[in-house]
Amino acid sequence: MKAGYLARKVAWAFVTLLFVLFVNFFLFRVMPGDPVALLARSQRLTPEAIEQQRALFGLDQPLLQQFGTYLHQTFSLQFGSSLLSGQPVTEVIGSRVWPTVLLVGVGTTLAIVLGLLAGIRGGWTRGSGFDRGSLYGSLVLYATPEGWLGMLLLIVFAGTLGWFPSGGYSSGASSGIEHVTDVANHLVLPALTLTLGYIGQYMIVMRSSLLDVKDEDYIATARAKGLTDPLVRRRHAVPNAFLPSFTLIVLSFGFVLGGAIVVETVYSWPGLGLLTYQAIQDQDFPVLQAVFLLTSLAVIVANLVADVTYSMLDPRIEEA
Repeated sequence: MKAGYLARKVAWAFVTLLFVLFVNFFLFRVMPGDPVALLARSQRLTPEAIEQQRALFGLDQPLLQQFGTYLHQTFSLQFGSSLLSGQPVTEVIGSRVWPTVLLVGVGTTLAIVLGLLAGIRGGWTRGSGFDRGSLYGSLVLYATPEGWLGMLLLIVFAGTLGWFPSGGYSSGASSGIEHVTDVANHLVLPALTLTLGYIGQYMIVMRSSLLDVKDEDYIATARAKGLTDPLVRRRHAVPNAFLPSFTLIVLSFGFVLGGAIVVETVYSWPGLGLLTYQAIQDQDFPVLQAVFLLTSLAVIVANLVADVTYSMLDPRIEEA
């Protein structure tokens, strides 16, 4: 890999991060409503107490001074305290990271594996019954809103059949194996919703890439050498068709920390997605800023990793 290419990618990642910091601060300041006024209504604060709250959270400072304070706190990894609970934002977010990583990680991994396998088989046997069925099914699932799909699964498997819990992270089991079983039982429906919602994109991309390479000269040469069809597919077609899917996979894992707001809200899953939804409702600026920054940073890093790794797999990228 050329040093100049890596330097350009790192520089662009840093510029993007600076832009995110700028937007992250001003975006939530232009939202309608006043978080302190909301807090005052819920706790019936006096005018003096309201002014104390504004001073406590720095909301009485000029906007530019607030921005300077925000940058200083961000670079020193101090994100302030939640406007509602008063807890440090790092503690609030830290308690929600693992449920999100578990849910989105499992759902994304299953969608990747199943989507790639379906795309490989469908693309290699174009026009077959499996190809048509998997393609139409993927298009339908890809176009289906996750919230609607989640509610449908909730009604059928939790409400009608009663096979799984209707929501939450666990039912309170504290011991080892019982706790794991309890969490897994609560995980099935939200993870299934994410898997069905994401599987279409991986299947479609992999199938399209495989169709592009099937007619290449090196595939015909491999067949002319006497290699069997499974060997041609496994050794020559799939590795070359996998590159676009690889980029999509890396970027998908970059979104893991963003959570799945709709799915987590439908199933009351206590992750970062549900935290974001609640913070938007409560206008909890410090929590919103920290979650937005964490999500954006994860995507920026994933994008950088995808660019660097892709250039190692295909050196022609550096010449583009």
